[in-house]
Amino acid sequence: MKSQKELLASLTDRQLLTQVYLTQGLLLGLSVIIGLFLFDSRHAFFRLFEGELGEILLIGGGLAFVVILIDVTLEKLLPAEWLDDGGLNERLFRSLTTPQLLLVCATVAVAEEIFFRGVLQTAFGLVIASLLFAFVHVRYLPKPWLFGQVVAVSFLLGLTFEWTGNLLITIFAHFLIDVVVGMLIRHRVQTGMRET
Repeated sequence: MKSQKELLASLTDRQLLTQVYLTQGLLLGLSVIIGLFLFDSRHAFFRLFEGELGEILLIGGGLAFVVILIDVTLEKLLPAEWLDDGGLNERLFRSLTTPQLLLVCATVAVAEEIFFRGVLQTAFGLVIASLLFAFVHVRYLPKPWLFGQVVAVSFLLGLTFEWTGNLLITIFAHFLIDVVVGMLIRHRVQTGMRET
């Protein structure tokens, strides 16, 4: 069986991007199937998306700001090998244009928040949904700091959903976190390429 690094090395950038979209499509498909049994009506599901724009921007943006601030601080304080995810994020974000990066981050935020918060958390509760979210990011398991960060972010998103009942807030927060982290990774890689 191939290791993550070997598997990653065997994929082209386009194949990797295709895999990301297929995975997110699978999550959305599962959300629809499970949602058919979970929600009494479409209206019950769509109520999860009701909210004021100001609330979405303030709460979602505030949560994203806190998570990004902690992430950037840990990057400066901890050894690089503690935060190495095996190169997947670097491979994914390094060559994306800004519109492509925004589309990938929007797709991931929408699919993962609908599945983990809207469907799983609604059906099974905060703890199960948050832990499943963390364990799905399997590449972080051998790295305690990275895995701890994913668990913490998952619980923060889950608690925010519990508090507000609004998926748009967690989708917006997830999107902002991924966009900023993706742009920082892309900038770091491109700057490193220029220096070599």
